Amino acid sequence: MEYVQERIATLHEFGGPSTEPRLADAAVDAVAETAVVVPMTGREHESPAAARVLSELERLEPAPAAVIVPVRADADQIGPVREWLESFALPTQVCWCNAPAVEDLLAGAGLADGFGKGRDVWLALGPAAEVGEYVVVHDADARSYEADHVNRLLAPLTAQFEFSKGYYARVEDGQLYGRLFRLFYAPLIRTLATDNDAAVLDYLGAFRYALAGEFAATADLARHLRAPRAWGLEVGTLGDAFEYAGFEGSAQVDLGRHEHDHRAVTGETGLEGMSREVAAELLRVVEEHGVDPDYETLQDRYLAAGDRLIDQYAADAAFNGLAYDSAGERDQLARYAESIAPPGADRRLPRWIEAPFEPSDVLAAAQPWQSTGGDGRRRPDRIDTSAQD
Repeated sequence: MEYVQERIATLHEFGGPSTEPRLADAAVDAVAETAVVVPMTGREHESPAAARVLSELERLEPAPAAVIVPVRADADQIGPVREWLESFALPTQVCWCNAPAVEDLLAGAGLADGFGKGRDVWLALGPAAEVGEYVVVHDADARSYEADHVNRLLAPLTAQFEFSKGYYARVEDGQLYGRLFRLFYAPLIRTLATDNDAAVLDYLGAFRYALAGEFAATADLARHLRAPRAWGLEVGTLGDAFEYAGFEGSAQVDLGRHEHDHRAVTGETGLEGMSREVAAELLRVVEEHGVDPDYETLQDRYLAAGDRLIDQYAADAAFNGLAYDSAGERDQLARYAESIAPPGADRRLPRWIEAPFEPSDVLAAAQPWQSTGGDGRRRPDRIDTSAQD
């Protein structure tokens, strides 16, 4: 029976019949006070994974207070993407994250330096935190997504936790995935922890899948997130959750097994490029909390820790009859090692409690299709809390 607890509360899915009501079942009513944020790009328009996510969200009873979809798409794409998103029976708010008015809004506030998933999610977090008590964020590329994941992520929040993160198995097509977490994040955290006893390293190491895109937070915590602009979002979120909620206020929730779309390893859009963003944010978080990495030796020590883990992964794969390419994994390890360097300038976006504009300003800028009033100013629709016909 797998019931081991980490430094944070770890809520398992044991399976089988239960004699008492499940906490996730008790969290159903909280859905009506929740905004669900599902970031997308134009390439996910009508993709099977994204369609499944939205179809599963339609099954939630009660419906979420809002489903906010921050979309990054070209000008000729946003119309078809919006039409498709609004075809689902959901209280959908589409936010075009790279709309000209959004770019102007950010530039006017001195926040125009860079973009990516983190910026898109941040743009949605402000409006989401205005909707109700809770915010749930998850990716749109899970082909195995289930509506119950929302209830499971909310369950700890209804039990007085302030932050919860999903974890799940990444075993697909007869092999191990979750490569950036297994081969980069995990050995780097282990390496840093060998000569530092900082609490933040215990916290970051307690999450079984720290790079998962699925998390839930109280609306107040969501307003305290300083989002990195790109792929460092997940690590940056953990850093802020450590400050705000700490060990006692954080939990992780078993979401079973996920099947995702996969990225290539090499190139700026692959895992190699993502590792640079993750490294910068991870090292920024630990430095802010008192860790002083020895950058002269860190790469070599990371490689040694990763090499030991690869031997363990190989044994685990063999035990389960899975294919495993040790040489290929060591090649990835060497590529990711090049990402380990001092984090550089801090380009995070501000907490929403300190933002230079209001969430309503984002909605007005990100929804240029809304009607205008007699004074020529856009009047964004109020967020509808009932499902569309």
